[in-house]
Amino acid sequence: MAVQLVWFKRDLRTHDHLPLCEAARRGPVLPLYIVEPDYWRGADAGARHWQVLRESLLELRDALHELGLPLIVRRGEAVAVLERLRRELDVAALWSHEETGNGFTYARDLRVAGWAKANGIAWTEIPQFGVVRRLKRRDGWVTQWEAHMNRPVQALPERIAAAPDCASDPLPDAADLGLADDGCTHRQRGGRRLGLKYLDSFFAERGLEYHYRMSSPNTAPQACSRLSVPLSVGALSMREVLQRTAWERERARGTPRLRAFTAFEARLHWHCHFIQKFESEPELEFRNMNRGFDGMREAEFDAARFNAWAEGRTGLPFVDACMRRLQATGWINFRMRAMLVSVAAYQFWLHWPAVAQHLARLFTDYEPGIHYPQVQMQSGTTGINIPRIYNPVKQSQDQDPDGGFIRTWLPELRGLPAAAIHTPWRLDAATLKRHGVVLDGNYPRPPVEPESAAREAKRRYTEWRNRLQTRELGRVVLDKHGSRKKAPMRRPAAKKPAPQGDLFG
Repeated sequence: MAVQLVWFKRDLRTHDHLPLCEAARRGPVLPLYIVEPDYWRGADAGARHWQVLRESLLELRDALHELGLPLIVRRGEAVAVLERLRRELDVAALWSHEETGNGFTYARDLRVAGWAKANGIAWTEIPQFGVVRRLKRRDGWVTQWEAHMNRPVQALPERIAAAPDCASDPLPDAADLGLADDGCTHRQRGGRRLGLKYLDSFFAERGLEYHYRMSSPNTAPQACSRLSVPLSVGALSMREVLQRTAWERERARGTPRLRAFTAFEARLHWHCHFIQKFESEPELEFRNMNRGFDGMREAEFDAARFNAWAEGRTGLPFVDACMRRLQATGWINFRMRAMLVSVAAYQFWLHWPAVAQHLARLFTDYEPGIHYPQVQMQSGTTGINIPRIYNPVKQSQDQDPDGGFIRTWLPELRGLPAAAIHTPWRLDAATLKRHGVVLDGNYPRPPVEPESAAREAKRRYTEWRNRLQTRELGRVVLDKHGSRKKAPMRRPAAKKPAPQGDLFG
């Protein structure tokens, strides 16, 4: 019996899953997930990622069971796994979503394409996001993005014909993959069920003041959608989230909620905008977007400063509190992510790849297509974005004026009053001691004065940016990757999108 093989990757759902729908129309279906140990040995992988993904896989397994299908798990190198299945079964076709992943998955997919061609097996990859493969220019991209997002969410039949029984490997724990506990004790859990709850609660209550509560780490955990985790593993589809957002935005017209939901919809658009950059130029994981900046920071990499930044012991309390929260929870809001990168790039003058890899390991919502272009943008190596050099002291005073966030994550500074907690290195030793703080004892002194370091970084950066070669290459980058203006979605849903309120729909 010829089998339609559906390869799940970072699309762990049955709702709005076109490869599954198309395979089901053509014959018995075998759903497959490949656990790739070599992927989990990568510098950007961590236990927190596998734990979120594993929880999502368990829910996917239950959802497939409701459709009459098993989830077959195989462990090993992808081509070797597929070849074993080909020898066990009559594989008629391979189906999957397109994946804009990291360098590992890019190389793996090239190998799979070669295997499929050599064995006469048609591999159909279907877009998951509004990302266009082999796109030559950005002109007209928005129209293509909107066309993709406006298509109806795919519904599945109640039952799907299952392929013959096939052995499945056990789903490993993080330790089975050699992933050490990374201290993410308060992470967001994975899976579609929780993602749907976040979606509903955002529009019902949490997101009503999204547009001005998303910047502070005190309010952002509640006010932000928290959908980035289920979107990163595909437990929710971008299309169903965007269509729900468009419907809620239209429903909010004439109310204060409109501004919040419009701001949120814009960020959903930026999701695909950045992934499109990475799809068009996957080398951005490894090299500067604008090659005119090659050599700007590489030779001066200071390992001690990097380690202090990565471990949350820079001596800049707000920076350290943000890093420690990220270590413990796997999530922090966008402004604080940008500040962490900015301090690394400017005040500490660190080249971005090590910064990017460290943050990738910490973000439970790690999405390579967003991550690397964003880190490069915040580091100033695109040449097309105005550099934002964050002042960590001003951010601290603006976003955490009473120091509550700092005290939560830096208990060693808990005794300092609000006026002093943002800049303890500026206090005399006697005052610090009175509040239980000893610089370079229980809390470090910063290796730089942030304001003067920022001025020097701006001077050096401007010299590189003003070079003729950098400016000329900047025009090339702008032509290839520059944003094109987006209008609101043209066809908001006339009624609320079909409820997907329980796990199985």
